[in-house]
Amino acid sequence: MSKSAIRQFCLGLSLLSLPFLVTPVFAHGEKALEPFIRTRTIQWFDVQWSTAAIQVNDALTVTGKFHVTEDWPVGVPKPDAAFLNISAPGPVMIRTERYLNGQPWINSAALKPGADYDFKVVLKARVPGRYHIHPFFNLKDAGPVMGPGQWVTIGGNADDFVNQISTIQGELIDMETFGLLNAGLWHGAWMAVGLAWLLWWLRRPLFMPRYRQVKAGQEQGLVTVQDRTIGKVILIAVPILVLSASEIAQHLYPNAIPLQASLDRIEPLAQEVNTTVHVKVLRAEYSVTDRSMKMTAQVNNQTDQPIRLSEFSTASLRFLNDDVAQFQPPADSLIVKDSLHVQDNPEIAAGQSTTIHFAATDANWKNEKLDGLINDADSRIGGLLIFYNPAGKRSIAAISAPVLPVFN
Repeated sequence: MSKSAIRQFCLGLSLLSLPFLVTPVFAHGEKALEPFIRTRTIQWFDVQWSTAAIQVNDALTVTGKFHVTEDWPVGVPKPDAAFLNISAPGPVMIRTERYLNGQPWINSAALKPGADYDFKVVLKARVPGRYHIHPFFNLKDAGPVMGPGQWVTIGGNADDFVNQISTIQGELIDMETFGLLNAGLWHGAWMAVGLAWLLWWLRRPLFMPRYRQVKAGQEQGLVTVQDRTIGKVILIAVPILVLSASEIAQHLYPNAIPLQASLDRIEPLAQEVNTTVHVKVLRAEYSVTDRSMKMTAQVNNQTDQPIRLSEFSTASLRFLNDDVAQFQPPADSLIVKDSLHVQDNPEIAAGQSTTIHFAATDANWKNEKLDGLINDADSRIGGLLIFYNPAGKRSIAAISAPVLPVFN
């Protein structure tokens, strides 16, 4: 066997083996978004899932709150049109309800920087499996900003899924199949027309003969009388077909509601962030070798109780101070116990301002690709600092600051 044949055999064998080397991917691309966008646009907190295991047709409710940061990145368009959705690997669930600040919410909405909102999304399980589910915002001209995620297991049989609704005429329809045949026929018809038109021209000599004909000044012969006649027929027949079909559809479904494209106006909640505790970051450094964000901050406690720093949250990554562990959630991959260390762990007295030094240290800065912040043209970080008083009452302050990289 010649060397060339061996090389071709090896190449073919490699290509054939590629499908067996591909492993499933469970992420949603959230790490690909620049860190300054993930940390300084939508800051999520109190996100919860009603359950981690359901059956087909069962409901799953996702609730939570978010703060729209005051220090919105200059390079990101303002959130004048934002759409909250749920990220899942395909149509494994359907969304049945969605609320913003308790109001039913259908369209996109304008968000106010510095404001707080809460949301609720109700889903219905459709396809059995184990999926990672995130709430996320689609920001116009900026892209998706993911919230925290959770694994959800759906049991049962996909064939048992029911998705029926009653129309205004009282007709019960199955949303899984309604209009499917009609959509298939229309797609097939337009594909047939387009393919026939393409083949009509492909049956003739193509590029070089036609080029030579043009160069010879004989371009009039490229389009025949028959070509022009067929073109005129298509030009007239297509609009007639579309308008006729539209009239028939309006006659059959006189009370159809079109897809909504307006912009909802929903006022923010009463402020929870930056109300009783205000924080000014005096210095922020990211230690590349330690994978640690170190900050010096002045905390102004305007509550009537002493408080202590319990948590630093940014881009769905939560660093917890174990010295204030009694009010903290259980750890998971993005909730890191004993990763927030406050120097001397001071208690900030009521009505006082105190300068504190703290460090959020964990490999997740690298794993979540947040350490790329130092490579951005906008090397600023944002996040939420969460404080508790001895009675367990929470105060939240939003922070933002430029980050200085430290390489040793």
